Amino acid sequence: MQRLPRRLRTVLIACLYGLAAGAASVLFQLAINLCYRAGLVRLSHLELWRFVLGSFLLLMGSAAAVGWLLNRFCREATGSGIPQLKLAFWKDSGRVAWRIAWVKFLAGVLSVGGGSSLGREGPSVQIAGTVASNLAAWTGQGRQDRRAALAAGSASGLAAAFNAPLAATTFVLEEIIGDLNSRYIGPVLLAAVLGALVVHGTIGKQPSFSLSGVEAPTWIGYALTPMVAAFAGLIGVYFQRCALRLRSRCKRPSPLPMWTLPMLGALVTWVLGVLVFWRSGHLGVFSLGYDDLTSALAGDIGWRLALMLVISKFIATFCCYGFGGCGGIFSPTLFFGGMVGVVLSGLLRLEFPLSHGDALTLAVVGMSACLGAVVWAPVTGIVIVFEMTHEFSLVPALMLGALVSQAIARSMNRHNFYDALLQDDGLAVEMVRPPRDLVGWEQLPVSSIANLHPVIVGSLDPADLRPLLLAHPYRHFPVTLPDGLIGILTRSEAQGAVQTGVAPTVRPATTCLMSETIGELQRTLIASQDDLVVVMEPNGRIAGLITTHDLLRAQGEMTRRAERQR
Repeated sequence: MQRLPRRLRTVLIACLYGLAAGAASVLFQLAINLCYRAGLVRLSHLELWRFVLGSFLLLMGSAAAVGWLLNRFCREATGSGIPQLKLAFWKDSGRVAWRIAWVKFLAGVLSVGGGSSLGREGPSVQIAGTVASNLAAWTGQGRQDRRAALAAGSASGLAAAFNAPLAATTFVLEEIIGDLNSRYIGPVLLAAVLGALVVHGTIGKQPSFSLSGVEAPTWIGYALTPMVAAFAGLIGVYFQRCALRLRSRCKRPSPLPMWTLPMLGALVTWVLGVLVFWRSGHLGVFSLGYDDLTSALAGDIGWRLALMLVISKFIATFCCYGFGGCGGIFSPTLFFGGMVGVVLSGLLRLEFPLSHGDALTLAVVGMSACLGAVVWAPVTGIVIVFEMTHEFSLVPALMLGALVSQAIARSMNRHNFYDALLQDDGLAVEMVRPPRDLVGWEQLPVSSIANLHPVIVGSLDPADLRPLLLAHPYRHFPVTLPDGLIGILTRSEAQGAVQTGVAPTVRPATTCLMSETIGELQRTLIASQDDLVVVMEPNGRIAGLITTHDLLRAQGEMTRRAERQR
């Protein structure tokens, strides 16, 4: 392939990313559907007591397995995965560890297919982006080309999950890259089209859920659109707040093991889901809820049942996400918005002569508005609904709803859902989208370029140092001992200790706080004896480290991005 012309080689590689990522996303979707149909759907046809007992065992067992997988193998596979991809795109040049893909695949199938109230689209994006990133490495692509692979794979995965290539393209450009005019638009669009073709050839041409009998709204429908969009936007805003608040509390010390926390979200889902099923016979609280959403859009669900579903689904979803489950928020937010539209159109019909086209328009406006309020990607919210309906007459109402929901979301929340997750984890949003000028660069916190996963020496016993040296090739190691000593151990001193059997000498460490700026760090590095600075948390614990090489590499990357954007 290296002998081919550069442009042709780029196109062929993008095709490879799109096909491989699309196939991974389709396989993930099929596995979830198989698990859900063989589990909850099959149980729903049995006697009520069998359904209650069987669903309890299914949800709790799958949640326990998910908690074990995430905490035993890969914590980065928690949640939707899109914030992790965004961070990898900007900070790690698009490099993602392969283990994330298989852990996310298994945990996502067990979580969503087992009934937890989460979505499959976010995990599909993370799995597909990881597959493409590692495929770039396996085919010998340079490090600088891993970003293109991650972006193309993510678009293909979302296109296969939603059967909506245009929406997948706009989402990757809006959210992960943050630039609708990015130079990656070619590979992203090509991969998205191929991802859609993969799902067309394996599952069919229909999207995740289809709409029938679409009609252009009347003036009453347009007049009521801002109100529905406002309610749907508020639902999105408070879902984000509830999920993040619960997630933050779960990060505090607790007597419960971490692997058991997803079981709490599954328990809440089971209680609410069983109650709704007992009263109505509907399974919408469990898993994706697309069957009930499709019925609601077809007019087969009344506003009272829709209200019960949206309240139960709202609580179940923020509990599943906040307690550390594996799944995304695309499907739930579309569900919230659609049901809010059904509830309001049902109530408004008591006073206004709404047509079927008006009611359907208000429902899809709610879907678009709620999704847009959570992810702050209004173009994606509009295009998703347009690709599902192929009805251009709905676009003006969707645009009006997007304006209202964005105004509400951006005035009530400081960040969108994904940026807020990064902020909650101590990763400044600015590190994901670095500045384009030197002044802005120097004002960034040191945490944006630090190695936050350093190898820390906890014992100076020569017997403990020997396996450390064999496992890691580093020249310097930060040291933190039970007596509070913090310093730097050089490789040569550690090797001497292993040979002589005498504990080595530890040098004093040059330190800085995570909140200090890169401009301040540069002066600290110059004064450092080892060209290394240990980054400290306010409580005195080691958070990471930065070397001169880390600083120069990050600054060079910032300069190259600025040159490409000119």
